[in-house]
Amino acid sequence: MTGREIIRRALAFEDPPRIGFIYDDGRLNDTVVAYPDPNPNFDEQRHTTKDGAERWRDEWGCTWQRLDAFSKGEVAEGPIKEWSDLESYEPPLMLEPERYEASRRRLAEHPDKYPLAWLRGFPFAIARKLRTFEQYLLDVVAEPENVKRLNGVVRDVLLKHIELFGDMGCKGVGFGEDWGTQERLLINPAHWRAIFRPDFEVLCDAAHARGMTVWMHSCGYIADIIDDLIEIGINLLQFDQPALYGIDFLAERYGGRVAFWSPVDIQKTLQSGDRTLIRAEAKALVEKLGRGGGFIAKNYGNLDAINVKPEWDQWAYEAFLEFGGGA
Repeated sequence: MTGREIIRRALAFEDPPRIGFIYDDGRLNDTVVAYPDPNPNFDEQRHTTKDGAERWRDEWGCTWQRLDAFSKGEVAEGPIKEWSDLESYEPPLMLEPERYEASRRRLAEHPDKYPLAWLRGFPFAIARKLRTFEQYLLDVVAEPENVKRLNGVVRDVLLKHIELFGDMGCKGVGFGEDWGTQERLLINPAHWRAIFRPDFEVLCDAAHARGMTVWMHSCGYIADIIDDLIEIGINLLQFDQPALYGIDFLAERYGGRVAFWSPVDIQKTLQSGDRTLIRAEAKALVEKLGRGGGFIAKNYGNLDAINVKPEWDQWAYEAFLEFGGGA
């Protein structure tokens, strides 16, 4: 059975013969990913400031800054400094055909893999940068109608991307938005439902109308809105910290209702370097979240950032193969 069919059946809870895998470094990977390449004609205006910080501008008009050569940096200035700026703001559409040529080739070269498009986020992940993160969180409480307007600008760009990826033949569309702290949602759940849920629903409906599943990554604890996410059509949740919830909790509360894509917990278990614990958690993830489908195993892409040795990561992979039917 092809990886494409394995993932399709895992998402549909149609009892695939093994769990899904999305591992790098030549290991089992059932997906092929499409995304826009950088705009070769865009000038980032990258430079070093007097205090040694590196600064650059992105296509959305955000000014980024970092003090080292390793971090992704953070937004120092957003283009929407005052709400009046929104009237003349023109978002980047990022629809230039040449930016998708490499993705089209990848999809054509791997027809046996599940074609997954990757967005830069849903409205929150992008819009918060346009105001800067701290200001945006204040806006959610103080300026909810303006936040909705700003989110709508981003939503309309994403709708165009969903249409484009659907035309390319993608069967899933994924995005990353970190909504949680270690203990709770970043904002009041009532605010999430009033401000963000409507746009999430529009975007999910657009993807489903194109025959695509919707995959969502989030760090942190977001249990307060998981039922909402399932109701509006999120098909898969990507959690790098399943132990933050408890695997039993995820299985009992959401098993059979939404699929999960996860490594062995990167904060507690994988970092332990304890092979017995790593294998036990991999087994639990497969047996509790993957019965009849519903589970895809993965690695974490930056082991240095979480102080994990490559052999620990490999132990998890081998355990997933053994217990998930891929060996």
